[in-house]
Amino acid sequence: MAPRTASRQEWYAERLDLLEKEKEFTRARDALSAARRELPWVKVAKEYVFDAPEGPVSLRELFAGRSQLVIYHFMFHPDWQAGCKSCSFWSESFDAVTPHLAQRDVSLAVVSRAPLDKLLAFKKRMGWHFCWVSSAGTDFNFDYRVSFREDDPNRGDYNFGTIEFGGPEAPGISVFALGEDGAIYHTYSAYARGLDMLNPTYQILDIAPRGRDEAALSYPMEWVRLHDEYPAA
Repeated sequence: MAPRTASRQEWYAERLDLLEKEKEFTRARDALSAARRELPWVKVAKEYVFDAPEGPVSLRELFAGRSQLVIYHFMFHPDWQAGCKSCSFWSESFDAVTPHLAQRDVSLAVVSRAPLDKLLAFKKRMGWHFCWVSSAGTDFNFDYRVSFREDDPNRGDYNFGTIEFGGPEAPGISVFALGEDGAIYHTYSAYARGLDMLNPTYQILDIAPRGRDEAALSYPMEWVRLHDEYPAA
């Protein structure tokens, strides 16, 4: 369908109307972000230890001396030979934002169930440098509802029970804080479309004339590839 066209004056008038809606959305988003921060904290009772290039590291050590920790749950099943293309799509910006987050007392880490050697090989292939550790042999992914065992009675119970997820691995984010008592607390988790806010490519596409342009695809991210698999532009 051909786009609507208008004079500059007509465009300006419609743009002002849209600006009011954008301001309303911004205020609503700010209120939602404040509500996230007001959720109660839940003390983390388990001791989680991950495999890292420097050796075993605890959940506390992933804070890297800061008081807040954001973990991206990257889909990488132990049997897979490469990481999820969609999680890779999300992770492309992590190297760029990590130093800025550090200035605001926030550490970012990525956690997957695949063994460390697979993670490091894929990380090298992608040219990434962010902190990526393996949760192999721990309950971490299962406890935070991004991995599902075959015998799990709640298998497929994803996004707080709102989505029936068919596979053994799912994406998500979980946020933790160090309390004044020295304990680690879980403060927030999000899944599915809740992850959109971490993807700058989608934010840019959303302001392009055709948007995400995914309606005709068999599923929304069908077009996504690992960045070294796109045809030459």
